[in-house]
Amino acid sequence: MSGVTDDLGEAVSLPHPPRRIVSLVPSLTDAIASVDRTLLVAATQWCTHPADLSLPRIRGTKNPDLAAIAALSPDLVIANQEENRRLDVERLRRLGIPVWVTRIESIEDAFAALRRLFNEALGVAAPSWLDQAEDIWSQPPSLQLRAAILIWRDPWMAVGAPTFTDSLAARLGLTNIFRDRAGGRYPHITPDELGDAEVVLLPDEPYAFSPTNGPDALPGCATRLVSGRLLTWYGPSLLEARPELTAAIAD
Repeated sequence: MSGVTDDLGEAVSLPHPPRRIVSLVPSLTDAIASVDRTLLVAATQWCTHPADLSLPRIRGTKNPDLAAIAALSPDLVIANQEENRRLDVERLRRLGIPVWVTRIESIEDAFAALRRLFNEALGVAAPSWLDQAEDIWSQPPSLQLRAAILIWRDPWMAVGAPTFTDSLAARLGLTNIFRDRAGGRYPHITPDELGDAEVVLLPDEPYAFSPTNGPDALPGCATRLVSGRLLTWYGPSLLEARPELTAAIAD
């Protein structure tokens, strides 16, 4: 398997199919476990799915315990350009540990990156759920709404573009009112800028919006509390995300 390159075009030396994998990405932990959970030897504390996955935890996505990872002698570490720090990737590589970095800024990227991860990095067949999810997301949208997707409070922050969540929202039929907003992919906003939105989505991660924490500060908005996993994760959750989010938003 030598000579393969990750999503950023970096060469990754894999003399044999990896069988000791550390995942630094919750979505990809879930995806790999769906194929063969025995491949995983550690994951981050934010890797909450599958719910019964029992693994050593190597801290978080932004502060992984590099010494603990090295002590596990992994064949491969899986990372993501947005979720993980470049510094940590470079330090792992200097330790002689191969790192495969995914880049996912759209739902199309997600399907392509997952296929490459399974076929090229792991040397396994892509699971059937990937084809099923791709078919589900290829269907025409059933919603037509102007929307805002908030990810933080104090300060208020929203989803912009290019991001996976913005792309997923567009496939649902949502027009993200902040997709062209200056200030990066997750711009700071104020509640009075939400007047153009017909619906405001409040996921439960990374900020824990709840019935008493979020809608209370937006009394003039049509808010919907939604699962952050369904809105921001790419993996087996893609199978359930479209119907469940559509139902929650249209309710």
